[in-house]
Amino acid sequence: MVAGTELCITVNGTDVWLQGQGDEVILMLHGWPDTRALWDGTVAALQDRATCARLTLPGFESGPAVTRLDDMCQLLRQIVDRISPDKPVTLMLHDWGCMFGYEFAMRHPDRVARVVAVDVGDHNSGALRRESMARWLRCPSDAGRVTHKMNYPYAMQWFGTAGGLKHAAPVQLPMPLLFVYGARKPFMFHSAKWLDRVAAQPGSAVQGLPCGHWVMISRPEAFHARVRSWLWGEA
Repeated sequence: MVAGTELCITVNGTDVWLQGQGDEVILMLHGWPDTRALWDGTVAALQDRATCARLTLPGFESGPAVTRLDDMCQLLRQIVDRISPDKPVTLMLHDWGCMFGYEFAMRHPDRVARVVAVDVGDHNSGALRRESMARWLRCPSDAGRVTHKMNYPYAMQWFGTAGGLKHAAPVQLPMPLLFVYGARKPFMFHSAKWLDRVAAQPGSAVQGLPCGHWVMISRPEAFHARVRSWLWGEA
């Protein structure tokens, strides 16, 4: 695929957009209250070295408003098997995309080579509370596009909707992880133990940047440079 062109495929009713060139496939998952557009700048920055795949989570634009964790992992498995049938992918995750992506990676470690996670770490360790995020963290998404359907991850977390998240595994990834977080927020979405554990894992790394929750929007050049350095050893 030629860099700059974009191809849309449909997997089990979900549109997946592919852009870029290269043998490595990076699957990007956003969180609340974003869409696949969150990754526009990141795709532009990485498409010369990788094929970037992204989707809007079910219910965030169309489709059912709630999905079970098992169903989400099954959908991600179908997508990965379609876009990279012969080799594992790299996951790039943000916000609730981290939670879904971590669970998928732990259930299917053979399909994930490495993970780049942004701003959400050990979400189910009991050390974190995620309230009033959009107000406190200055969400960059267009308020007119934010609907109640986008809130189903919170309903899963707080009220056990669609089976809830209590059976999500503690976040202990078996593959290398780059964890990048915004260091200027009212509260963190990871614990100090999480940073220490990631930093001590061979091949993994942590990086704090002077910004808020939406690191790829607030500090795009620094974020993309760090990602390229970790993925491909670029100085």
